[in-house]
Amino acid sequence: MRTPVLTRFALALTAAAVLLAACAPLPKPVHSDLSRDLAPVVPPTDLQILVGGNNAFALDLYAALRGEDGNLIASPYSISLALAMTRAGAAGETARQMDAALRFDLPPERLHPAFNALDLELASRAQAASDEAEPLQLNVANAVWAQQDHPFRSEYLDLLALNYGAAVFPADFVSQAEPARIEINRWVSAETEGKIRDLLAPGALDASTRMVLVNAIYFKADWQTPFDPNDTYDAPFYLLDGSQETVAMMHNELTLPYLRGDNFQAVELPYAGGTAAMTLLVPDSGQFAAFESSLDFDRLEAILAQMQPVEVQLGLPKFTFRSQFDLAQTLSGMGMPDAFDPGRADFSGMDGARDLYISNVVHQAFVAVDEEGTEAAAATAVIMALSAVMPQGIPLEINRPFIFILRDLPTGQILFIGRVLQPGE
Repeated sequence: MRTPVLTRFALALTAAAVLLAACAPLPKPVHSDLSRDLAPVVPPTDLQILVGGNNAFALDLYAALRGEDGNLIASPYSISLALAMTRAGAAGETARQMDAALRFDLPPERLHPAFNALDLELASRAQAASDEAEPLQLNVANAVWAQQDHPFRSEYLDLLALNYGAAVFPADFVSQAEPARIEINRWVSAETEGKIRDLLAPGALDASTRMVLVNAIYFKADWQTPFDPNDTYDAPFYLLDGSQETVAMMHNELTLPYLRGDNFQAVELPYAGGTAAMTLLVPDSGQFAAFESSLDFDRLEAILAQMQPVEVQLGLPKFTFRSQFDLAQTLSGMGMPDAFDPGRADFSGMDGARDLYISNVVHQAFVAVDEEGTEAAAATAVIMALSAVMPQGIPLEINRPFIFILRDLPTGQILFIGRVLQPGE
């Protein structure tokens, strides 16, 4: 059946419009009268409370997501940041539920400056440890797209600018939702070095969308002691069902923080510069499910506190994968259902009315580990719609499913958490 000429012409115009939106520069942000506070006065205890809460949420989130099939990677810090910007506009029971679920243990007047201080401290990590190592890259960016004619409160936009450095871009979701989606994806791709390209799928935004709050995070670092590619060779990796696959297993022998627990081993690999590390938690054969179900904030803290420097003969598989999640149901089940309920949500701090709710929280993350180091990226979009986060030479061949946690060492902030069930997936 032939497509009528006028229909083909209309389709061509639509395709051209989408292409232009993908290539066009971002619109001029709606500037707050305030600039970001680059020297927030935040007591060290507030920073500790914030990081502790963020990390507790990270483990809560992992527990909620571990029922998913296959490998898993997420950035709980990205999710916490995007939802902290959203929390700034919440009130009443909605705010109380968000604070409890996200483990925000500081009052709002201290929470947002603490996020600012933590973000600025993390931004200072980019530095080379030696002439051989590439500089550690840790880039965190926030942005907001707001319906151009919606009456958002200037106080709310000021808070986003002051504490999160978030530019607010005008958008016309009512009649141009698809170009806005492409624009947001383009911004995310640019901020994550192209690792997160399609955060928002077609149809994710529509005429009811009023605001999209976005966080993007990109991490790249060399190992403090790289693996020699000549010591990488094929080796078996044993899957949960008892079968095995052949993987490219990297090998190194070096002194690392290590712990042998009752049913697991733990080891920590530092990155060049000494300000970040990857912690690997490797349950014994047949113990992965039991260990994973028992892993919470308190147990992780106890493991980290007991690790001691030991010479380890380490085998680590190379792996690269990505995960993506629609987190509305997950976060609602974690204790903040009102935020997703059009009839109960209270985000009156955003626009002075109770006419907005979170229609979805979209998250995507990527990780690649090889002989040189690690590259990881993630992005989170909160979509607001209109109602109508030992002995020397101990052998450790990581040839079975394991959990990994990527942390900033000076603050202890968990940046990424995930698991590898099948490296070649």
